[in-house]
Amino acid sequence: MWVLFACGSALFAGLTAILAKLGIRQTDSDVATAIRTIVVLAFSWLMVAVVGSLDQISAVSPRTLLFLVLSGLATGASWLCYFRALSLGDVNKVVPIDKSSIVLTLILSFLVLGEPISPWKLAGIVLIAAGTWLMIERKPTPTGEEGVPADAAGGKKDNAKTSPHGWMLYAVLSAVFASLTAILGKIGISGVESNLGTAIRTCVVLAMAWVVVLVEGKMPLVRKVPRGELGWICLSGIATGASWLCYYRALHDGLASVVVPIDKLSVLVSVAFARIVFGERLTRRSAIGLVVLVLGTLAMLL
Repeated sequence: MWVLFACGSALFAGLTAILAKLGIRQTDSDVATAIRTIVVLAFSWLMVAVVGSLDQISAVSPRTLLFLVLSGLATGASWLCYFRALSLGDVNKVVPIDKSSIVLTLILSFLVLGEPISPWKLAGIVLIAAGTWLMIERKPTPTGEEGVPADAAGGKKDNAKTSPHGWMLYAVLSAVFASLTAILGKIGISGVESNLGTAIRTCVVLAMAWVVVLVEGKMPLVRKVPRGELGWICLSGIATGASWLCYYRALHDGLASVVVPIDKLSVLVSVAFARIVFGERLTRRSAIGLVVLVLGTLAMLL
């Protein structure tokens, strides 16, 4: 059953990237992250009420709470970096780098959790690294600036000041923090019902996101979010909430070294919808890279 939850996590995670991209064409990425986290928080606590695990909150040990907080901080950092990268670069470039966090997650699951690394998993690491490298080739956009879509360039003044490779730094940081999220989350939910654990850590993410908005002086931008984009931001929050609930339920019952690879197959969903919604085409090299990346991910399941 936990494999099905992992597949559901991949589906909703793939949709999250597309919905979020639609919501940050003119909206600041940090503001969008803070707003969507409210939706995720409401969604996660609703599930706690549905499954009836709220009364277990008093039984959460200090150690479990500590790791849930650390996991929440890592998640918040990953989100902020991920959506900043999406606001600057193409979905087809950002998502593969973010999903490459599976490599570091595998290494950490071996070192921290003691989960074995088979020859197939080692082969998967090589294939994922190669596939990611092939997919992040430099490809100019219609505006002549890499990573800034023609329909978004006019409303993103800060993008013009950003290096053409600025999106890559944020994408890499997103992957690093995402891998830490998986390991810390696996440790944290070992002593708590998965939905309750997700809700607790979401509180940390929400606090972190709004602190960033406040510190950077972006509170006035909250009122300037276009209504259309606000809708997409909220939908991306719902998709994220659904992905999280499936993901941490799968982590609770299964192996992190298996759940994480399945979750990372969300790259297929993101690439497919990026082609339909944004018209982002894969070059021959990128298509080969996608195939190699998926093969590497599947190899980790063997």
